[in-house]
Amino acid sequence: MRGPHNIWRLIRTGATLERTGAMGVVLDAFSAPPSLRFAARALGWPFKWLGYKGDPALPPATRAITALGPAYIKFGQVLSTRPDVVGDELAVQLRVLQDKLPPFPRDVALATVAEELEIAPDTVFAEFSEPVAAASIAQVHRARLRDTGADVAVKVLRPGIERAFRRDVDAFYLAARMISILAPSARRLRPMEVIEHFDGVVRGELDLRLETSGAAEFAANTARDAGFRVPGIHWFLSSRRVMTMDWAEGIPAGDVIAIDAAGHDRKALGERVLRLFLSHALRDGFFHADMHQGNLKIGPDGDIVALDFGIMGRLDEYTRRVYAEILFGFIRKDYHRVAEVHFEAGYVPFDRDVDEFARALRSVGEPIFGMDATRISMGRLLNYLFEVTERFGMETRTELILLQRTMVVVEGVSRTLYPQINIWQVAQPIVEDYIKDSIGPKALLRDLSRTVRVLSRFGPRLPQMAEAALIRQARDEAAETTGAWLRPLVAGGVGAALSAALILGVMAL
Repeated sequence: MRGPHNIWRLIRTGATLERTGAMGVVLDAFSAPPSLRFAARALGWPFKWLGYKGDPALPPATRAITALGPAYIKFGQVLSTRPDVVGDELAVQLRVLQDKLPPFPRDVALATVAEELEIAPDTVFAEFSEPVAAASIAQVHRARLRDTGADVAVKVLRPGIERAFRRDVDAFYLAARMISILAPSARRLRPMEVIEHFDGVVRGELDLRLETSGAAEFAANTARDAGFRVPGIHWFLSSRRVMTMDWAEGIPAGDVIAIDAAGHDRKALGERVLRLFLSHALRDGFFHADMHQGNLKIGPDGDIVALDFGIMGRLDEYTRRVYAEILFGFIRKDYHRVAEVHFEAGYVPFDRDVDEFARALRSVGEPIFGMDATRISMGRLLNYLFEVTERFGMETRTELILLQRTMVVVEGVSRTLYPQINIWQVAQPIVEDYIKDSIGPKALLRDLSRTVRVLSRFGPRLPQMAEAALIRQARDEAAETTGAWLRPLVAGGVGAALSAALILGVMAL
């Protein structure tokens, strides 16, 4: 769908930014150079009258994005997870974006259910309510199953939403290319990668089978977590555009008055939210990346119930270990070890000075540890940490930025429930337990056993691989002139042969 129509969409976007007063805010947030500012103004100012007016009661950036529609709202929400791109001030504004939109008719939802599930809704649902929640991508209905009488939540995508998003995302790609051309200094922000990340998030949310799968995996990982629950999945009533889960009764996590009235212990709830998030991120490497108050309920039994699994975060095992060691180093105020971890992980170039980096990290940690319990924040720590590492040449790592953003949101939920919560006291045992389990003799043996299993799968091919490497090395040596024998070493020929021999030795042992 890429074509000239995307230019018109960018003109309409620029006009709306100008009319709402958001253009300057956005350009300042990106530290846009003069060339980019000129191009943006040229796309917006002459056509200002074509822009959407928006809600004057909202801040300029939020007002513009809300007026531009669902794709822009979702893009703003995703950008709120990237303060490294839009800056802290704009990221805070974008976090308050609400994607509550007018619902589409119940009859349209029922028609979608009938088409997607290839059933007559009346044969499955004894009741099917009007929309109870409507967002930018989908809306939710409460229904009752005819065979069991159980209440379920049925999520249905908006009609034509896939095409609408595809059209806007294409315009975003064009804007990213223009930024890369007109503002070379902005390439460090990787505008194309930011759009690709957004594109991937949206594709996941527009296929409810992926959300269903994410919810099922999350439920399996957390099945033994006391005081936490994920509603059950109804696989046979779910498809690409329809998702069905058990209905979850409960109080929204942000309604502290109702929580108090129900007699729940808010201190215990606040601590549990934080412990659960850290456990999911470190233990499982798969965490709910949108754990705001609207996606958490407090059940009648005091359980925390998670909802909406469209955005999930994933960390590989090595990244989890690095993240845990960084947090553990800060908890112990061992800044030199934190610096070493960054170098070992390759986050900071090896030509930088580790002692100088450790001093910079101390300037991050000490002020935070000097705060009282109500102001200590791991999210703030990670934010400052990224600022320092950027000065030392660390490239942006999307998975850590998403983790940092989610940490900020989770801390906000915890503090809403219990303002006096001490983040570090709650986090320390979780991080220490993970360190003991993942970094030590047991972890070394576990890693070695996994390595042997991987090598064993290639066992039948190892002799041929070794022979091919040795033959290739012999040919290279024969072709080389006198005095040039070091080149195969640099090229890796001898290294490959020695590696193959070493692997054979390990397998023989």
